[in-house]
Amino acid sequence: MAPNIATNQAVSLDELLDFVRPRHRAVLLTRRGDGSPQASPLTCGVDDSGRIVVSTYPERAKTRNAKRDERVSLLVLSDDWNGPWVQVDGTAEVLDSPESVEPLVEYYRNIAGEHPDWDEYREAMVKQGKSIIRVTPERWGPVATGGFPARLASPDA
Repeated sequence: MAPNIATNQAVSLDELLDFVRPRHRAVLLTRRGDGSPQASPLTCGVDDSGRIVVSTYPERAKTRNAKRDERVSLLVLSDDWNGPWVQVDGTAEVLDSPESVEPLVEYYRNIAGEHPDWDEYREAMVKQGKSIIRVTPERWGPVATGGFPARLASPDA
């Protein structure tokens, strides 16, 4: 049986966003006050302006950290653990309620489609005090898969 060989594919911004859109599992890396990393597993989407977006609460560490230091990274994963993934570095913007409500509607639409009752959804977002983090990609990739180094693909390896 041939070994599974790791891959790395450089992609443009448009290709990156096309890769991220159907993938909603990610790990957001922010910086704590002392500069050490803080990781948060989460659900993400892509908004109509090409930012990677995350629904959250103002009390969460990721939210506080992104407000203090806008430099963040996302590791976007495939649903299949062995599927492709990509790291995206960018600048975060945090919107709190009520400014977050319409961006949260866009977030929901882009991930799950139409809600059965948008008025109810908006009311819930305000009641819960939801925030949204929007990450503008600045550096990324390559889109990668795990596996053995290419040198092991040779029959002599």
